[in-house]
Amino acid sequence: RRAMAGSGVRVGPGPTVSPFQRLLRRPGVRDLTGDGGVCKQELRPGAGQAMPPDASVAVKYSGYLEYRDEPFCTNCCGASPGLMKLGKDVTLGGLEIGLLTMKKGEMARFIFAPDYAYGRLGCPPLIPPNATVMFEVEVLDFLDSNESDEFFELPAEQQNTFPLEKVLKVADTERRLGNYLYCQHHFESAKDRYKRAFSILGRSPSSEEEQRQINASKLLVLLNLSLTYLKLEHPVRALAYGKKALEIDQRNAKALFRCGQACLHMREYEKARDFLLRAQHVQPFNRDINNELKKLASCYKDYMEKEKEMCCRMFASLNAS
Repeated sequence: RRAMAGSGVRVGPGPTVSPFQRLLRRPGVRDLTGDGGVCKQELRPGAGQAMPPDASVAVKYSGYLEYRDEPFCTNCCGASPGLMKLGKDVTLGGLEIGLLTMKKGEMARFIFAPDYAYGRLGCPPLIPPNATVMFEVEVLDFLDSNESDEFFELPAEQQNTFPLEKVLKVADTERRLGNYLYCQHHFESAKDRYKRAFSILGRSPSSEEEQRQINASKLLVLLNLSLTYLKLEHPVRALAYGKKALEIDQRNAKALFRCGQACLHMREYEKARDFLLRAQHVQPFNRDINNELKKLASCYKDYMEKEKEMCCRMFASLNAS
């Protein structure tokens, strides 16, 4: 990168060649727009399909001006990036063109001419007028959320006219978006995605098979909501969603486990013990369940010792009076 941002060099008797010009002459650099406005150098190949239009994408990026070593913008220093919606959240034209050529896991370097970056005016004070910029971009993940986003833009009455297959697909997309956000510790955003998925699963089935499909989708979302509310330290809501999951499958070990965890957070030890023992009965060798029971035993022991100490103090003060 420092070689890119260093001073221009003179090759033979010809004119000075700038760092970006040298980059553009490297083997494998592609002109994506045909006018030299967006040029790409692949640094690491990705896998799978190219990114679809209107996808929700998680990327790391850093933007550089020529002759500058430090980026003028980057999201590589803080927490894991959230999801950006192509066509909405990505405002740099060249960046969107470049992203649509990339795959999951790919890393690439782009040169954007002013018309595909910040234009004739630039973006003072960081970006001077008519600035050509370089971006280094890594695609962490993306999901094709276009169908789901379009569905939720419709009024509820129109949503209800769609076939169940479509609704289940949209709910699954929202759940997977929530899963990505959860894994990146964006728990509030994950919760919102799960709730959006759950909101469309309340339709009345026309057959037992449809009921089974709806229940299967609901169960996954409810379990995720229960877990996410535990992470958000809202055990009452975690318990409520865990109980909703048990209404669908009363022997579901994850639902029982989540309810047990929620009760333990609320110091309702008897209820926690009941849920966790039921979960252990379903999965007797599950390490997480067994460890939670050990944690419960330790918490309950500490609780009883504190109760005993409090009672002793109370009786001692009564005797002293």
